[in-house]
Amino acid sequence: MIRTFDIAVIGATGSVGEALVQLLEEREFPVANLHLVASGESAGRSLSFKGKNLRVRDVETFDFTNVRLVFLAAGSKVTQKYADQAAAAGCAVIDLASGLPAAQAPRVIPEVNPEALERLQAPYLLTSPSAPGIALAAVLAALPAQLAIQRVTVTACLAVSSRGREGVSELARQTAELLNGRALEPQLFDRQMAFNLLAQVEPTDSAGHAALERQIASELKELLALPDLQVAVTCIQVPVFFGDSLSVSLQAASAIELEQVYASLDAAPALEWVELDDYPTAVGDAVGQDVVYVGRVRAGLDDPAELNLWIASDNVRKGAALNAVQLAELLIKHYL
Repeated sequence: MIRTFDIAVIGATGSVGEALVQLLEEREFPVANLHLVASGESAGRSLSFKGKNLRVRDVETFDFTNVRLVFLAAGSKVTQKYADQAAAAGCAVIDLASGLPAAQAPRVIPEVNPEALERLQAPYLLTSPSAPGIALAAVLAALPAQLAIQRVTVTACLAVSSRGREGVSELARQTAELLNGRALEPQLFDRQMAFNLLAQVEPTDSAGHAALERQIASELKELLALPDLQVAVTCIQVPVFFGDSLSVSLQAASAIELEQVYASLDAAPALEWVELDDYPTAVGDAVGQDVVYVGRVRAGLDDPAELNLWIASDNVRKGAALNAVQLAELLIKHYL
C-alpha cells in the first residue's frame, strides 16, 4: 500500500505556491490531505487541487501538528518566523525563500548534491536554492570533472516574477502606461522597468554587492562542494515576465575539450543542450518546462581554458517549485 502524507504549502496563493500545488498534482505526489496556507489577507480564498476547491487557511492560526511536511514559499521573514515552529511539531521543512542558515537547512538540488540529505536527522530542514543558483549549479555539475573549474563569472538576467506577483503586475502596468502615452510613475521598482534594463535587482551593501549576488556565490560553492571556487555575480532586472537568462564564463585549469563538454551536457537528464547553430530563450523555450536549457557553448576568443555559455530556465517552475517537490520526493522515498 502506498504511504500518503499530510502536507502544508505556506504561501499557497503566490506564484511559486500555486506552481507547487500544480506540480504536486501533476507528479501524483502521495498527498493524503493538502493544507493551503497564506497570510491573513489571502486566507479564505480557494484553490483547485485534484478537482476539489481547497480553502486557504491563515498561517497565524495554522496547527503544524496536523501535517508531516511543510513547504515554506512565502518569503524569508515567514520562513524565519515559522520554520522552528514547524520543526518542533515534527514536520520536515523545505524552505524556498533561503530564510535559514545553511548550517541549519543545507541547500540541495536532487540532480547535483542529493547526498547532503544523508547527513541530516529528523526533523529534516532543507533549503531549495535561488532560481539562478539552481540553473547555474545544474549546468556546472554536469560538466566534465577534469575541467577543474577555478572561476565562474555570471550575469543573471532576472525576470520580474523574481519579485513575485507584484513584479509581474508592475511590468504590465508600466508597459500599458507607456504604450498609451501616459506619464509613468514607478512603484515597485525604483525607476522605469518596462523597455529597460536595471543594473541591480535590490539595494547593495557598502562593497556594492546585492544580497542575492552574494547568495548565489555562496550557493554555488556549497552545491558543488568547491569552497575555494572564485565566483563573480551580477544580477540585473530585465523586462521579462517569467524565465531567467544567465550569461556565464568559466575559467578551467587547462584547455577546454569542447566535444567532451557537449557530450556531458547532452547526457545530463536535467538539461537540454542546444547546439551552436541555435540558442535557447527563456520565453520561447524554458517557460513551463522542467529542464534547464544551455546553449552558445564555446571556448574563449583568446583563452583556450575559458568556456562561455548561455542558460535559460523557468524561474518559478524549474527554479523554485519543481526543485522543492523533487526534494520532497527524495525525503518520502528514503527518509520519512
